[in-house]
Amino acid sequence: MSPSVLICDDSNMARKQVLRSLPEEWKNTVQMATNGAEALTILRDNSIAVLFLDLTMPGIDGIGVLQGIQKLKLDCNVFVISADIQPEMQSKVKVLGAKEFLRKPIKADVLINHLQQHGLL
Repeated sequence: MSPSVLICDDSNMARKQVLRSLPEEWKNTVQMATNGAEALTILRDNSIAVLFLDLTMPGIDGIGVLQGIQKLKLDCNVFVISADIQPEMQSKVKVLGAKEFLRKPIKADVLINHLQQHGLL
């Protein structure tokens, strides 16, 4: 059975790139969010197993989403995908519960490798 997946990024192109990188069998369980507020609503109202999250978005950004997940005590495997590669930001997202910080643009083999490392494949 495929896990429920949420891709959150304000860029349509980036969302599609993540979708193309997912295992084929996961693609029918994907929901999309264009901003942090939308993502938090979907996370609150659905059981989402895996979240692919951008950091830089208008309104509630990726950090706000991670904080919201903690506040709501949601159980979700979060993979941050961002072009912001500062070591401080990478550490911060891990402290806030992200499993991994992946560099944008994501490559399918890198994504699959990280999913395998975390026992999701």
